[in-house]
Amino acid sequence: MTAPNELRLLPWSGPDGKPCYLSTDDRGGYMSRLADNIEAVQLGSAAQLLEQAPETLDDHDAAPEEMRRLAKELTGALRDVLRLATSRGHLLAVSEPREPSTDLRSC
Repeated sequence: MTAPNELRLLPWSGPDGKPCYLSTDDRGGYMSRLADNIEAVQLGSAAQLLEQAPETLDDHDAAPEEMRRLAKELTGALRDVLRLATSRGHLLAVSEPREPSTDLRSC
């Protein structure tokens, strides 16, 4: 079974907005695949929203309700992506350490 410090933060919240975690060694298991699929949908939705946002923001005749809807959707997408980044960052931190690169080329 997974060590307590290797729990995966899932891309959804539990009751009262509390985070949900998965403890498993099976990255191909049902719950892991479900979480991967939901994360993919969340990232796709965020990318699509980000593509569409400039149109609304550049529209000087956009109604205040439209702007509030956009802000609400962007906030939700940012929350999802931040949760995903937190989860992935945690998984990277607990994975096996890699040897430092001796390649000093810049990006």
